[in-house]
Amino acid sequence: MTVTATSVDESDRLPSQSAPAPWSARLVRLVPAAAAALAGVLLYVSFPPRTLWWLALPAFAVLARVLRGRGWKAACGLGYLFGLGFLLPLLVWTGVEVGPGPWLALVAVEAVFVALVACGIAAVSRLPAWPVWAAAVWIAGEAARARVPFRGFPWGKIAFGQADGVFLPLAAVGGTPVLGFAVVLCGFGLYEAVRVALEGRRTRTIRRSAAAAALLSVAVPVAGAVAARPLVSDKAEDGTATVALIQGNVPRSGLEFNAQRRAVLDYHARETERLAEAVKAGKAARPDFVLWPENSSDIDPFANADARAVINRAARAVGAPVSVGGVVERDGKLLNEQILWDPVQGPTQTYDKRQIQPFGEYLPLRSLLGAVNKDWTSMVRQDFDRGTEPGVFDVDGTRIGLATCYEAAFDWAVRDTVTDGAQMISVPSNNATFDRSEMTYQQLAMSRIRAVEHSRTVTVPVTSGVSAIIMPDGRITQRTGMFVPDFLVQKVPLRSSRTPATELGVLPEIALVLVAAGGLGWAVGAGLRGRRAARA
Repeated sequence: MTVTATSVDESDRLPSQSAPAPWSARLVRLVPAAAAALAGVLLYVSFPPRTLWWLALPAFAVLARVLRGRGWKAACGLGYLFGLGFLLPLLVWTGVEVGPGPWLALVAVEAVFVALVACGIAAVSRLPAWPVWAAAVWIAGEAARARVPFRGFPWGKIAFGQADGVFLPLAAVGGTPVLGFAVVLCGFGLYEAVRVALEGRRTRTIRRSAAAAALLSVAVPVAGAVAARPLVSDKAEDGTATVALIQGNVPRSGLEFNAQRRAVLDYHARETERLAEAVKAGKAARPDFVLWPENSSDIDPFANADARAVINRAARAVGAPVSVGGVVERDGKLLNEQILWDPVQGPTQTYDKRQIQPFGEYLPLRSLLGAVNKDWTSMVRQDFDRGTEPGVFDVDGTRIGLATCYEAAFDWAVRDTVTDGAQMISVPSNNATFDRSEMTYQQLAMSRIRAVEHSRTVTVPVTSGVSAIIMPDGRITQRTGMFVPDFLVQKVPLRSSRTPATELGVLPEIALVLVAAGGLGWAVGAGLRGRRAARA
């Protein structure tokens, strides 16, 4: 039996007048473009620091409305507008200190992925049960965006906007791909349910297969999230550990942060000594270990005796190992390194950041950019090198997984700390460069997703805030303000069991990419058969 693409109903076409005035006709043609852009803005509003996660559903419903049945050229343009509406405000923080040029360039490139995804959604929108195929196409686009160019940029994954949502438990089932798929499927299903209902009202006939597909597209993700709730737990399996997070703050925000290296180190040492005084006075629990942020010692303590003395003094004062975020030169390599500093033995373990940030920690296409504008190359004078091994510190039997700042956005960079034995996860970060923008809240939401995904406590020590302690169920139990010195101390559960998401790794993403490929292949084949039939 040959299956052909279904035609687009009249209800999916924009209303038109028999003889519209020229200006009226132009306005009507602009409606889909405006709707696509506004739907993108609506999706942005669903992201942190706001807790309006549910707005992602109508955002995708509107996207489905403007794409269903479109040709590839129109779909590409509408998808690009949707991408701009979403990414322009979401990523505005990338231009806080360097101006609008890099921000606009990044958004222009990332929106191309959304445009290509929109072409795919339009193609599969003619298939039976199209919301399933279309949602898989969206996740395939996210998978591509997380890998290319320059090893990817996953910021803006739909899952990262769902830390407060009802779908959150699905992160423990299949990670960010399954969580994102559920949200997008539910949004497309909502549109399809409304469309089928309106069609039935007009024709007084309900197509049962279409109605069933629409209802299941909404019901299955919700039911799946409810069924996955038992996977989310904050109970200790391997005892507890008392952890302290230090937020030393910085003298000034912005790119001048790196010129303040000694002051930043002194600030974190001073806050650690203040914690030691609170412990001595009985106002704070004695920590088993202390976590400093990324870049808390940009003076190499292996090469500079003064930096080494400052860290030694702080560790001895608090009487516990301190994980220090340093910048280290070793064997001709520049490394963004976490250093476990014992109060007696000094540095004992290290972890080198593996997913370094393009245009921030290394400069792709350096010679080309230098030929265009030499000032651009001066922003990153020396490229950082990548680490090669997962980071897990062993502190008296407690295993702490490390995903440094930008790495929290990448599924693999967090997962392999857990598969390497981590009982909790730390995400040391430096957000001082981005001032008081939404970036720090977006990144904090990622850490909440990771906590549920792998059922681990996640700590987020940040130079300038917001630092936080997150339970394995995604709840924030303590947090600091921004650009204030502070410390957090809490007993946290240690866990060693693995969620399905941890066990499955990349397999759910691969499965959804294959579903998307199957749907696109079906749509293309149906289109070719339809053209042959028309010619015949």
